[in-house]
Amino acid sequence: MMVIKKICFFACKQKKMKKISLLILKFLNYKIDLVNIPEEKKYVLVFAPHTSWLDFVIGKIALTAMGVKTTFLIKKEFFFFPLGSYLKYIGGYPVNRKRAQKLTDTLAAYIKERDEIAFLITPEGTRKRVETWKRGFYYIAQKAEVPIALAYLDYGDKRGGIGPVFYPTGDYDADLQEIQKFYCGMKGKKRGYFNLEEKHADDAGEIKN
Repeated sequence: MMVIKKICFFACKQKKMKKISLLILKFLNYKIDLVNIPEEKKYVLVFAPHTSWLDFVIGKIALTAMGVKTTFLIKKEFFFFPLGSYLKYIGGYPVNRKRAQKLTDTLAAYIKERDEIAFLITPEGTRKRVETWKRGFYYIAQKAEVPIALAYLDYGDKRGGIGPVFYPTGDYDADLQEIQKFYCGMKGKKRGYFNLEEKHADDAGEIKN
């Protein structure tokens, strides 16, 4: 009986958070795709463009409205009391960047151990402009044997959601071109900071990998 009560409590809480998130997004005039949610139980969730700390705030609200619970990387230095408890509650995964040599294997194993998980990663790796994306997201998905879902927040027309689900073929360069085609032309919060902002899908072959 207690288990049923707990399930009902968390279900009601989740519905309430969805409603609150939708109201916030409506107030801020963001259009979020609430229909295209991945059917897969486990996947690496790539998020781009990433040019501002606001990406995390708006992105988290949008994903909550979509009913997608994510796990995401965050520096272990932030996991101090009482902030650490909150970060774990919302899906934070502490990472020591000084010992990141085997991080890909660690995260792949972590994903494999779960029945359901959407592991969010920003392939740019920083809010500054970069011309080359970090490869970690791809190899994590490959080693964990899960697909890559393409999440986006386009500040150009204030829309966001999750696009195609991509299955790695093992050919990183070819796969990355296909993935980046989806993001071509999207605008970050800080204009000029996203390397694909002025690109078109037809230009994907010219993008530096």
